[in-house]
Amino acid sequence: MEVMKGIVQRYQHKRISLVEAGVTRHRSIFNGLKALAEDQPNSKLCKPEVVIIHDAVRPFVEEDVLLKVAIAAKEHGAAGAIRPLVSTVISPSADGCLDHSLDRASHRASEMPQAFLFDVIYEAYQQCSDYDLEFGTECLQLALKYCHTKAKLVEGSPDLWKVTYKRDLYAAESIIKERISQQICILMDAKEDEEHVGRCLEEMLKKELNHVKVTSGALCHAGRDLQQIILEQCYNFVCVNVMTSDFEETRKLLNALEESNLSILYPVVVISVHFLDYKLVPFGQKMEHLMQIKEFAKEVKKRNILLCGLLVYYPQDEQKLQESLRQGATIIATLIKERSFGLVGQLLVA
Repeated sequence: MEVMKGIVQRYQHKRISLVEAGVTRHRSIFNGLKALAEDQPNSKLCKPEVVIIHDAVRPFVEEDVLLKVAIAAKEHGAAGAIRPLVSTVISPSADGCLDHSLDRASHRASEMPQAFLFDVIYEAYQQCSDYDLEFGTECLQLALKYCHTKAKLVEGSPDLWKVTYKRDLYAAESIIKERISQQICILMDAKEDEEHVGRCLEEMLKKELNHVKVTSGALCHAGRDLQQIILEQCYNFVCVNVMTSDFEETRKLLNALEESNLSILYPVVVISVHFLDYKLVPFGQKMEHLMQIKEFAKEVKKRNILLCGLLVYYPQDEQKLQESLRQGATIIATLIKERSFGLVGQLLVA
């Protein structure tokens, strides 16, 4: 219970009430239902018309599926998500041999979420046996068995699979990384030179990540524009700096991100891109300024912001510039896709 309280507090979840779990699945669900029931002396919550039951190990449920099962439950009394069987189900005999198999086309896998009229599922749990509470796994069956309520079956999405084994954690991490890498915001100065290379970099990124939404805006308007971008839950930012080795504009972006609390749930990637002319200022002087990125990155990493730097030689002839921009776009795409904490604070060269 203390662990869950810590999670609720850390991620600033609202309208959350915690209930002690039971020793089995059905006993845990029954405890949750009793916390909502009007006939329980310690109940402090309002009884809902419809209640949704879901597994925490299915973290990728879509809002659309939740809405569909809730609407179906309101009409039919009970509803649950289903998926086609991917393997044939067989029944073994007592001696360990095949007894019979089920026709895959005629059966479905019962998934979560499931939704019920509260009075239906609460009555079912009040009537069910100790055997049901100890060994049962299917809520829809309880509603049918004890309340004669036939559940409406709703086709679920492929993302309803369970994170069960250690290998599933890697798959889940990959899905999360893919989802939060679908939008990139490029912020640049409004100067004419910077506008040119910034737009070129934007076009290269669109080619490198042809399925990703790439938007851009001027740094001078960042305060106004960032609020809308953050509301859209963009977790990837590229800050373009031309002919400067300081981090003033990048720092403004980092401050805005910290104030927004966007990085509470998922890490935000910020890439500070610097187009520098080595002929105007000695290379050592530029590098001294740019190496400050390590200190900036160390600080913002504590707030789940992953800061990296990218250095591009500029100006160059058009052909060399295009090649550098292509390399830069590849590096940026990799940093965003991988979201590696090991590269935080590194200054990469395109």
